[in-house]
Amino acid sequence: MKERAYFATGCFWGAERRFWNLSGVISTSVGYMGGNTKSPTYGEVCTGKTNHAEMVEVVFDPEQISYQRLLEEFWVMHDPTSLNKQGGDIGTQYRSAIFTTTPEQLGLAQQSREIYNDVLKKAGLGEIVTQIQSAEGYEYFLAEQYHQRYLEKNPNGYDCHSSAGIAYPALKS
Repeated sequence: MKERAYFATGCFWGAERRFWNLSGVISTSVGYMGGNTKSPTYGEVCTGKTNHAEMVEVVFDPEQISYQRLLEEFWVMHDPTSLNKQGGDIGTQYRSAIFTTTPEQLGLAQQSREIYNDVLKKAGLGEIVTQIQSAEGYEYFLAEQYHQRYLEKNPNGYDCHSSAGIAYPALKS
């Protein structure tokens, strides 16, 4: 059994590496989602005119890793209070977003946002600006081949991610 999840955290290179290193993740790819252009190219997405976000598709085995665990990784790998930018990358393609594939994922994503937002506010940081919505009606377009597992091919390559520096709280069972 496998499920799909879609996450945008700014530049997709570093996010893909964070996800592919998690046990229970079957595969990852990077692409574009959330926009209004069919089959966008990287150059088109970078103009901001397509409204796509740089996205990581995560295929995972829910018996080995929970969607909740993926969410926890998502929240701490970037700054979800930063609107349309991460580090030095600026533009709508670098927005923070979650596109869910099931009603259960949508509920968990919204709940995890509330939990993490409370933690960030207590630490004196701003509100989370992450877009959370169903993937229904949105097509995922695979990015060009040179973007796939980019940091595996270029271990010292650019990774824009800078987190809020606040851990996701341990949940009580």
